[in-house]
Amino acid sequence: MTSSTDSLRRTPLHALHLELGGKMVPFAGYEMPVQYPAGILKEHLHTREKAGLFDVSHMGQAFLSGDTAALERVTPADVAGLKEGMQRYGLLLTDAGTILDDFMFSRFEGEADLYLVVNAGTKEGDFAYIAEKLKGVATLTPRPDRALLALQGPKAAEVLEKFSPGISAMTFMQVRRATVAGAPAIIGRTGYTGEDGYEISLEGADAEKVARALLADADVLPIGLGARDSLRLEAGLCLYGHDIDDTRNPAQAALMWSVGKRRKEAKDFPGAATTLNGLPTIKRVGILPDGRAPAREGAEIADKQGRIIGKVTSGGFGPSLNAPVAMGYVESAFAVQGTEIDLMVRGKALPARIAPMPFVPNRYRR
Repeated sequence: MTSSTDSLRRTPLHALHLELGGKMVPFAGYEMPVQYPAGILKEHLHTREKAGLFDVSHMGQAFLSGDTAALERVTPADVAGLKEGMQRYGLLLTDAGTILDDFMFSRFEGEADLYLVVNAGTKEGDFAYIAEKLKGVATLTPRPDRALLALQGPKAAEVLEKFSPGISAMTFMQVRRATVAGAPAIIGRTGYTGEDGYEISLEGADAEKVARALLADADVLPIGLGARDSLRLEAGLCLYGHDIDDTRNPAQAALMWSVGKRRKEAKDFPGAATTLNGLPTIKRVGILPDGRAPAREGAEIADKQGRIIGKVTSGGFGPSLNAPVAMGYVESAFAVQGTEIDLMVRGKALPARIAPMPFVPNRYRR
């Protein structure tokens, strides 16, 4: 009898996850650790207080060469205006302007190519789509051989400085080539937790050596997918396939800040006419339930008269707040902060209110 995990891919840190007692689960086609013996709650709070190390090697990494500004054919971000040594958040859009994925792209000092990181579950489709849309003008080269680690938390800079001297001088969204514990790396001061921290791209063969070096520091714990999800939810960050997908556009998703000023003025990105045409009828919002019961993905949102006005797309317990948090889409008339709503959980109407995101203040180093 074959195991259900036989068809799952593994990251270069798979053996280390098992050694550390990681509870492995299927995720985006990979066998990934959802938690370690410390448990999700402790992992979450440790990342907020000290530093957590995440294996995100399942993400898609690639380099774009040629006319890199042509990437603007598929994103509303200002690609041409990205300065050397910086990275930027972008949305990958369909021709109709709905969201195929969100991604990060970087420009290194003195290099013409762009470095891209896309989501794990959509990477093959993303790369095929970008390659087709940029055919003849730019070449996309996926790098599935590379690993990706994230070191997140208020102690991240202090820890990484020991293995990569000078790295603590970087600020939020800067990127550079450097070495970590002797291994060549691409390091960006960014992350998916709302905390200060770094993402570290490495050759797959170097990943375990670097991970072990970082985990040897008393301030660092290995962190699984469970805490990664609760951390990003508290930070108000979208999870593709849940909070954003190809049925939503940037205006509905409250992501217009990611559309470059020049692109808005030129109205030259996919679906610009629809996205820029007045107020969206629905909008992504933050939600704070009044009680202790969390509302999970799929829970309906009702007004105080019981009419269904939306749906929860992410929800759970926020360990930093010691309270439940959620995000979802509601009719735009109800998207005003402080608006009282009800969350339909197991047939009961639980009171809640529209709240600003992030739920926990971001602590990026500006």
